[in-house]
Amino acid sequence: MTVYGAEKKPGRLRPTLRLRLTLLNGVLLFGAGLLLLVLAWLLVRDQLMSTDQLAPGSSVTLVDADGTTHTESATAWQDSMASTTTTELLVKGFLALLVIGIAGIVGGHLLTGRALRPLHQVTVTARRLSTETLDHRLHHTGPDDEVKELADTFDGMLDRLSAAFGSQKRFVANASHELRTPLAVMRTEIDVTLADEDATNDDLRRMGTVVRDASGRANDLIEALLLLARTEAQAGRLAKQVPVDLARGVPSTLSAVATESERLNLQVTTDFAPAIVVGDPSLLERLAGNLVENAVRYNVTHGELSVRTGGDGRQAWLVVANDGPELDQREVPGLFEPFRRGGVERTGTRGAGLGLSIVRAVAGAHGGTVQAVARPGGGLEVTVLLPAADPAVAATLTAPAKTAPAAGRVRGVARPQPR
Repeated sequence: MTVYGAEKKPGRLRPTLRLRLTLLNGVLLFGAGLLLLVLAWLLVRDQLMSTDQLAPGSSVTLVDADGTTHTESATAWQDSMASTTTTELLVKGFLALLVIGIAGIVGGHLLTGRALRPLHQVTVTARRLSTETLDHRLHHTGPDDEVKELADTFDGMLDRLSAAFGSQKRFVANASHELRTPLAVMRTEIDVTLADEDATNDDLRRMGTVVRDASGRANDLIEALLLLARTEAQAGRLAKQVPVDLARGVPSTLSAVATESERLNLQVTTDFAPAIVVGDPSLLERLAGNLVENAVRYNVTHGELSVRTGGDGRQAWLVVANDGPELDQREVPGLFEPFRRGGVERTGTRGAGLGLSIVRAVAGAHGGTVQAVARPGGGLEVTVLLPAADPAVAATLTAPAKTAPAAGRVRGVARPQPR
């Protein structure tokens, strides 16, 4: 396991946070005590050295322990008393300050160590972490202070890392499975045909057709994986950014699925209002294409397909809704995970299961979001929200969008509002 971060070097005093806080506590304690001692010394000295109420020539009579008396000047006695008192005050005060300071430093060191214990646990846990030990957590139960906030944040980070690594493992496993399937089909078909000594031209042509279809499926999957990786890598820094009207790109997508729409006798509803954004035209075209293709692929006979675009000056949106199998709303977020189809991983051969993953990646690369809602009675409504282009840029693309080609029965609907 690789351990990141500097290790402790024995025999060397490090300027740790605990040491610095202890020294700071000691300095502040000594400083405050010294200030109080100086103030007390000044006040006592001023009171003892005050001669305003003594008459000139005043004297005091002192009685010794053996009963003898002697008289001396009041001023001299006052000076002697002040010197003795202030000296005793300073000596005892410094001793008390030393004792209190040492006790404060020791107590501060212990309390600081207790307060910083979760930080030590964070360090120990971080050093133990690897891809196999991401289940470790701090579970700090102290007071709701900054240290607990740090511990909870660290646990949350571990949760996200664990989810990311788990998603990556599933992605690799699913990608391997998806690529292995067409390769296995091709090899099996070739082996069976070559093993048949009486294979005819028809058998060879059938083998060629199967191999062609399987290789096409593998090629489509590889292209989708490359597009997904490239799009995620370009998030926030697209190589190409030009004004694009989403309403103009959707009709060609509908034309591409017209045959399948007519076969299912879908009722296609369109409403194209200007939806001008700044981005990569090819990626945005793929985004719209994936949404429409999914809406047709997972639709039902005599179902409905609705495509709407619009904008409000702040956001532009593309909404694609379709009928289909009934979905639980809790399953909808999983549809955007790679190789998920209808909430089930690797079901059948209907696509690679990367369509909505690419949609989410393209939307994220353009600074937008994707929302999906399960429709009552079955089907899904997906809304893509992207930042609208600047009005000056949008003015260059204000020409009316092309009318969508007929793909089933078409009827108009009201313009949508973003969800």
